Amino acid sequence: MPNKDSSGPDQAHSDSAAEPVPWQSCITTLLEQVPPFIPERAQVMTLLVQYPPGHPGVPPHRHSGPAFGYMIEGEMLFELEGEPERVVRAGETFWEPGGDVIHYQDGNNRDDAWSRFVVVMMGAPGKPMLALVDDEELADRRDRRAPRPS
Repeated sequence: MPNKDSSGPDQAHSDSAAEPVPWQSCITTLLEQVPPFIPERAQVMTLLVQYPPGHPGVPPHRHSGPAFGYMIEGEMLFELEGEPERVVRAGETFWEPGGDVIHYQDGNNRDDAWSRFVVVMMGAPGKPMLALVDDEELADRRDRRAPRPS
């Protein structure tokens, strides 16, 4: 007999249509973070980023405010200044503080599948949400980058 329960292992369900599921059991906290700052009168932007297999992502850049993301599908190679690179997989979250911190990598970590993620960015009014970092600044700050895997 087929299982009529379509909920996942961590999802609440009700055996009866007349018995509603309490709203509290329908919510799962994925990320809770206190950002170091939020720009005054911040502008907020929500983006869907979709990289084809093997796409390198955005070149090194920074954001004028914090950014919070959720990996929908695939994998992303994620690296922030001062932190080792890591792989973010579907169902996982990530965040970055913004401001002066360089975001080195956000590319698709797989060459056989798409990667898709949602990002909510808070930016300073009148400043771009994303600003590329030039080669000279990357060279000047190379000591701030975590050691690279060999």
